[in-house]
Amino acid sequence: MKAIGVDAKQALVDLTLAQPVATGNQLVVAVKAISVNPVDLKLREGVTVETAPKILGYDAVGTVTAVGPDVTKFKVGDRIYYAGSTQVAGANAEYQLVDERLASLAPRTLTDAQAAAMPLTTLTAYELLFEKLQFVGKANQNQKRTLLIINGGGGVGTIMAQLAHWAGITVLATSSPKNADWLRQNQVDVPLDYHKDLYAQVREAGYDSVDAIAILWAPEAYFDVAAKLVKPFGHIGSIVGSPADLPLYLIKNKAASFDWEYMFAKSDADYNVASQGRILQLAARLFDQGVLTTTLTETMTTGINAASLNEAHARVGAGHMTGKLVVTGPFNA
Repeated sequence: MKAIGVDAKQALVDLTLAQPVATGNQLVVAVKAISVNPVDLKLREGVTVETAPKILGYDAVGTVTAVGPDVTKFKVGDRIYYAGSTQVAGANAEYQLVDERLASLAPRTLTDAQAAAMPLTTLTAYELLFEKLQFVGKANQNQKRTLLIINGGGGVGTIMAQLAHWAGITVLATSSPKNADWLRQNQVDVPLDYHKDLYAQVREAGYDSVDAIAILWAPEAYFDVAAKLVKPFGHIGSIVGSPADLPLYLIKNKAASFDWEYMFAKSDADYNVASQGRILQLAARLFDQGVLTTTLTETMTTGINAASLNEAHARVGAGHMTGKLVVTGPFNA
């Protein structure tokens, strides 16, 4: 099969590998579309002589072509979507082994590209909202509760706003002013300009404080203002590592909490892994009901190969993405 790996020099290269064979509860999936995320770039930077060639890719849609003897959820021919695990070869290959617990049937109403944009960000947003920030993960169960999303225009922020709206949360979110309409399209109630004083803007919008804050960009730059805005006993969470120590003492007297969210922690630690398949199943139902919409904004249709993925990595790495970028097959080394 054809695949794209990262070599010892951290370059993307076209490869030809043996097709994988399913064992246990594994699925063999013929990959049809993939999305590129910042985690791809981060993991690419960590490839060494010992770990090369590493196959990245943590958002995919594909068709099940074979199942292991212990598989119970899926059958050959099923169209599924998933983020997978960093502990095994990723989706940048014609065929991929996937733990069935991490996958769900793909939303019927979304194209391959639209669906491939969603797994990693949906899982990240759901886990941060409902497992860390302590909102109730059911429709309209969080009335009069508030969420501030910092970097609301990116892939995680846009689906987080939609999930929060579904759950009845009032959403404030930052972006560039040019993306304010995109925020509103994705169910943000109060768009905020990240160039301006965030504390003043939240107060001007009529909120003295908020129940929770999701910092999706540079937590070291936003922790001080988050500490001022979070309610007593509230929550602050982030998905982005900080190069500097965060001043957690600032929220001590509010008895507020800080949480990290890392979507791959469950598969890394073999902890509650099946919850991710269930989250994607719920999301698929909400997509098909029109409650959630894809955050796909750009599709590359030149095929999946080292050249196209290099271009995709460059676009995502520039840090100006609104929504999600997807690359569609066929694989053409």
